[in-house]
Amino acid sequence: MADKLVVIGGDAAGMSAASQARQRRDAADLEIVAFERGNFTSYSACGIPYWVGGLVDDVDQLVIRDPATFREKFSIDVRLRHEVVGVDLKRREVLARDHAHGGREVREGFDQLVYAAGAVPITPAWARTDAAGIFGVQTLDDGAALLDWLEREPAPRRAVVIGGGYIGVEMAEALIQRGLSVTLVERSQEPMSTVDPDMGALVRQALCGLGLDVRSGITVTGLETRDGRVTAVVTEKGTLPADVVVLGLGVRPNTALAAEAGLPLGPTGAIRVDLRMRVVDVPGVWAAGDCVESVHRISGQPVFVPLGTHANKQGRVAGINIGGGYATFAGVVGTAVTRVCDLEVGRTGLREVEATAAGFEFVSVRVESTNRAGYFPGAKPMTVKLIAERRSGRLLGAQIVGRSEAAKRIDVLAVALWNKMTVDEMAGLDLGYAPPYAPVWDPVLVAARKAVDAIR
Repeated sequence: MADKLVVIGGDAAGMSAASQARQRRDAADLEIVAFERGNFTSYSACGIPYWVGGLVDDVDQLVIRDPATFREKFSIDVRLRHEVVGVDLKRREVLARDHAHGGREVREGFDQLVYAAGAVPITPAWARTDAAGIFGVQTLDDGAALLDWLEREPAPRRAVVIGGGYIGVEMAEALIQRGLSVTLVERSQEPMSTVDPDMGALVRQALCGLGLDVRSGITVTGLETRDGRVTAVVTEKGTLPADVVVLGLGVRPNTALAAEAGLPLGPTGAIRVDLRMRVVDVPGVWAAGDCVESVHRISGQPVFVPLGTHANKQGRVAGINIGGGYATFAGVVGTAVTRVCDLEVGRTGLREVEATAAGFEFVSVRVESTNRAGYFPGAKPMTVKLIAERRSGRLLGAQIVGRSEAAKRIDVLAVALWNKMTVDEMAGLDLGYAPPYAPVWDPVLVAARKAVDAIR
């Protein structure tokens, strides 16, 4: 009799795990059932702002593999609009509600379980309202709801985006591209708090250049509504009129169901797993994606870093192990990039505040350079910041803000971090050079040399 694998969550981590397990065990040996509460599987949530802004024409372009592909080619029983509401570890079964059929209860037993429920948007008490015109942007269903509202409602003119992180700044740009007047509100000193404030200030300048009204260092306290629709955002420094509000306040691990079932949570609030993505001390249960915590390779501390890159890798590791192979997840360094109009932002490793919290003594250096040889047409400014341990010179973190060809340079720095290189070693790296692509001294090398001088 075949074993049964039940997967909770049909996006990156869950379906990567299911696919990898299937490649190693056929349907006669392993039955796979995947529950997904939404209408899509294996999609790019990171592409939602570009869909809303009109750069992506159709939602199907954001779907990597649809349910039919999983059913027909992988023999995976994908059940859309099935929300898992209970996990019974003793009885080895899950309880789901089938929203496609009136919310009827469905019980499914399992031998192995993958918990890949992802993350949920942070929603303060003041944002919990049924008023129309208020949107989070976490899933394709969320993006579809926002697009439908923008196209259906009488021409909205004023948008307020609350939160200046990745999704906030990307959605602000998307709404400007749709012709709305946009105000971005951020509680921190500067937008893009995943970089240090001095680098975030460069992002704010670019946002203002787009025509955004950027209000940083301001806390939202409530929403005003009238006739069942949002009309304004209330802040500690005044009220901002709004026809539509987008919440970009970040996410938290979706672990309420896991906690109720008795799965162990770490200090980040996410599920504790080992290197093979097995839930700690719970045999036969695996977890992956935005609901688990990882180990930061620089600080050595548990972290919650919800990114699709990690989710896919973690799901793959879980699936290989479920299928009888052997794989481990080596941790994260927090590499991420984004674009705001033509401004590119990249970061990896620790920010200054994180390096301090981890106990490091460090130096920080910033250099101004260009993406190409200064005389070559199209040369644009680029700012590179490095954080290095004071005694050893080991790279601890890096940030880049600039125009064309800026963000992907962070990958060089991520590799250096991953391999525990010192800035002295980095200064001698043999990087490619040609005037259309870089100055003779690449900005990464210039920053490394400056960090060496600061340490000495």
